[in-house]
Amino acid sequence: MKRISKGMKSAVAVTAVAAVAITSTIAAQTSTPANAASSQTKNVILFVGDGMGTAQRDAIRLATVGENGKLAMDAMPFVGLIHTSSTTPVTDSAASATAYASGVKTYNGAIGMDANKKSVKTIMEYAKAAGKSTGVVTTSQVTDATGAAFGAHVEDRSQQSDIALQYLSKSKIDVILGGGEDFWYPAGDPGKFKDEPAEDPSEKSKGTQGNLVNKAKAMGYNFVSNGTELSKAKGGKLLGLFANEEMFQQRPEGQGDIYNPVVSLPDMTKKAIDTLAANKKGFFLMVEEEGTDEFAHSNNAKMTIKAGQQLDRSVQIAKDFAKKNPDTLVLVLADHETGGFSIEEVDAKDESTDGVTISSEDGPFAIANSKLNFVVDWTTSGHTAVDVPVTATGKNAELFSGVFENTEIFTKLMQSLGFKK
Repeated sequence: MKRISKGMKSAVAVTAVAAVAITSTIAAQTSTPANAASSQTKNVILFVGDGMGTAQRDAIRLATVGENGKLAMDAMPFVGLIHTSSTTPVTDSAASATAYASGVKTYNGAIGMDANKKSVKTIMEYAKAAGKSTGVVTTSQVTDATGAAFGAHVEDRSQQSDIALQYLSKSKIDVILGGGEDFWYPAGDPGKFKDEPAEDPSEKSKGTQGNLVNKAKAMGYNFVSNGTELSKAKGGKLLGLFANEEMFQQRPEGQGDIYNPVVSLPDMTKKAIDTLAANKKGFFLMVEEEGTDEFAHSNNAKMTIKAGQQLDRSVQIAKDFAKKNPDTLVLVLADHETGGFSIEEVDAKDESTDGVTISSEDGPFAIANSKLNFVVDWTTSGHTAVDVPVTATGKNAELFSGVFENTEIFTKLMQSLGFKK
């Protein structure tokens, strides 16, 4: 095992170095004011790496392209920092996504509701009213918190069947791809994926709004449940459910952890873009990688990195589309950081045995294009309140430089798209 040199240690001791790099980049960009948008954005592709803070992004980079390489999500001209708090210092995904989608601070667990439990209009609903198509793609349940906040209004994120029904009957999302079949079928109807599978016997159909798959079909949605069906699907409305719950199994390393979705996030992303792009008025697409959060909750760095690599492949697909369609805006951000993730040099001394840190060191992991390695340490199995980066490219991307509250993502998206409240 090769150790990182003292010189390398400073390069991968992430927190201080990444903060300096991001701050420097932001300083260089502040000459472009927030009101510099010259014309409207036609298409928006918003990527959410759930739980993916700066350190996670650096670990994904080191493992994928090495110290001197750039991920697709990093090779963007504009960078910002987002304060992530909800009405409390540490947010959950529901409150954070509601801030992004509707521009309000709210309580943890709220979906499309303000702190007084009043519905707030989402950016996707504005897009739909403007004649654009909309889509939600995720490796989580399609009705989980992040996607839900863009297309539903419920007081508690656990109301996933209610969220599914609202997708169809109210927000009318055109493309819905991911997991969570259990909330679309009533108890006793296993759908395409059997109840109580061996990998997780707790998973089974539990819908509370009847058979919503049949309802979707009656409303003109093309329903698919595997990659072959997805590749053949045509038309403007598409519902794909590819797992009972999340499209992976999250456990500590070596304890049944699996990241091998029936359909990959890049494939879902490409299909969604190809389908939505048929609308001449444009589209708004939200793409989430849930694994970067769930595996971090389990302090599983190997799978956190693997999920992040799939997210980055998806970002490249979006960037390729934006290159051919320059009126497209591509953003990559996180709702919050998970795990208190840090990158350290390989060292025989592991301070996690001191009873202070939560877990032993994770790794070592090879640094691509080198003979060096790094390890990961954790401070929690929950969320943290640190700022998260946003990178942006394409039409009006300059709006997203600076340091700002999570609610400003909504404000800047509205400005970019030319929408008025």
